[in-house]
Amino acid sequence: MKVQLQYGQTGLDLDLDGLNATVLNPRFIDGLADEASAFTEAVRAPIDTRPLRDIVQAHETVAVVLPDGTRPLPSDRLLPWLFAELSHVPAENFTILIGTGSHRANTPEELDHMLGANIARRYRVVNHDAHDRSTHALGGHSDKGYPIHFARDYVEADRRIILGFIEPHFIAGFSGGYKAVMPGLASIDSIMQYHGARVIGDPRSTWGELEGNPTQEHVRAGGSLLPIDFCINVTLNANKEITRYFCGETMAAHVAGCAFSKSTAMVACEKPFPIVVATNSGYPLDQNLYQSVKGMCAASRIVTDGGLIAIASRCDDGFPEHGNFRSMLFESKSPQELFDRIMKPGFSVFDQWQAQLLAMVQLKSRVGVHCELPPEDLQQAHLQPMPDVRAAIDAELEKIGRDAPVAILPEGPLTIPYLA
Repeated sequence: MKVQLQYGQTGLDLDLDGLNATVLNPRFIDGLADEASAFTEAVRAPIDTRPLRDIVQAHETVAVVLPDGTRPLPSDRLLPWLFAELSHVPAENFTILIGTGSHRANTPEELDHMLGANIARRYRVVNHDAHDRSTHALGGHSDKGYPIHFARDYVEADRRIILGFIEPHFIAGFSGGYKAVMPGLASIDSIMQYHGARVIGDPRSTWGELEGNPTQEHVRAGGSLLPIDFCINVTLNANKEITRYFCGETMAAHVAGCAFSKSTAMVACEKPFPIVVATNSGYPLDQNLYQSVKGMCAASRIVTDGGLIAIASRCDDGFPEHGNFRSMLFESKSPQELFDRIMKPGFSVFDQWQAQLLAMVQLKSRVGVHCELPPEDLQQAHLQPMPDVRAAIDAELEKIGRDAPVAILPEGPLTIPYLA
C-alpha cells in the first residue's frame, strides 16, 4: 500500500507496507459544481452586509488585498469574477495589493501565475514592502498599545476588499479574515509587536482557537482599525477546489468560515505517536523552510516527547534568504540556546517568531527533513537530513520496535491532529 505525500507540485509516494500506520486526512469536501455561479451568489447575498456591487461606486478607488504566493488562494479564478461583478468601476480605479507581510516580494512570473497574465497586465499591482516606510501611512493605534502603519495605497483607498483562504493556523487559530491586512499589509515594526515572543509562546496561540487567542486578538485589533468594506474568504479541498464561500462583513464571514474549517480539518487521536510523518501541504506552502515550520508544528501536536517528526517539504526557495531566520538557526549551538535567547526580555529580531516556534518543536522531538536543501545546511540548523523518508522510518523502528505506531499526515497542516 502506498500513500502520496503532498510534496511540491508532483507529490512523493511513501510505501506503507509492513508499517503500523495511521493515515490522518481532513474530511474531504467536494468542490463546488460551479465556482463562478456560487461566487456571484455569495457576493450578492453576503453575510451581514449589502451586496458587493451596491457598496462600491463607479468613481471610488478600490484596494483589493490578496495573500502572497505562499498561499494557495485561487486568485486567478476569483479576480475575473470580482472585476466582472464590479464592471461599473473603471480598471484604473483598482489597486491589487499583495499582502506579503514580512515575506519577499512576488516576482513578475509569480504574479502572472497567481493572478493570471491578463489581470496582472491590466490592473495596477503592488507588492507590499513591510520594510519601506515611504510606502506606508498610519492606520491608527491598536488597543494592544502600539501604532500600526499599513501600505499607503490601502490606507488612502475609498473602498477596501480583502480576499483570503481559511485553514487552521498554527498561532492565529485560523488564517483568513483580518490577517489579510494584519500582518499582510503592516509595517515591520507593527509585525514585530504582533509576533512578540510572549504572544507567540502563549499556549492559547494555537491551531483552531479564535476566542482568547492572543495572536488572533492582535490580528483583529490591528485589522479593524480601518473599515473593510467587503471580505471574500474561501475554503479549499486537497485538489485546490473551492468548497465554500464566506463573504460579507469581515468578522461575521470569518467566524462562519472558521467553524466550517474546524469541522473538516481537525482530527482527534487517542494517543501520541513515536513517529509522525508530515508535509507542508505541497506547493505553494512548501516553497521554503520558514513556511515548513507549520507542518512541523502540526505534527508536534501528536508526537511523543523525544519522538521523531519526519517532514517532506521541497523548500525550492531555500530558508528563504529574507530576514534573520537562517542566521538565527546557524548562529545557535542548540535549539535550547536559541529559545533562551529569544525569550530574554528586550530581545527583538526580525523573523524571531518562526525561529522560536521551530525551537519549541525541536525541544520536544527530533526533526528529519526531506527537501531540496543541502544536507549540511539542515545539520547547521539542528535538523536531520532525510534523503529517503521510508528508510528514515525503518531506521527509527529498528530502535524502538517494528510494531511501533506511525502517524501519516499526507496533507500536512491542512489536517490538524489533536490528542482527545
